[in-house]
Amino acid sequence: MTDNFENLKVMVVDDSKTIRRTAETLLKKVGCTVITAVDGFDALAKIADNHPNIIFVDIMMPRLDGYQTCALIKNNSNFKDTPVIMLSSKDGIFDKAKGRIVGSDQYLTKPFSKDELLGALRQYVK
Repeated sequence: MTDNFENLKVMVVDDSKTIRRTAETLLKKVGCTVITAVDGFDALAKIADNHPNIIFVDIMMPRLDGYQTCALIKNNSNFKDTPVIMLSSKDGIFDKAKGRIVGSDQYLTKPFSKDELLGALRQYVK
């Protein structure tokens, strides 16, 4: 079974160019349209314009971190149902719990694999 993620808009928010590029390459290969943002402020501006189907957000970012960004997305009535997947280089219980508190739908530890990334898409985007 091949995945068909055509017409799927995925946002990747990370201050690391490497992570953004890696995720973008993997997602484009399966047919997604990818919107990237360098931090929370950048993401919030682009979400309103692009209406992504799913958002991957790094936790550790300057200015507006992933928790704050996720909380702002989930508190917006237009985007509260958009799945938000937290990305972190730390695999801590505290981080996962804090992610849940602000409304994140899932938590991926970096570096994530192609299977983990696509698994999140399969789980949240029907």
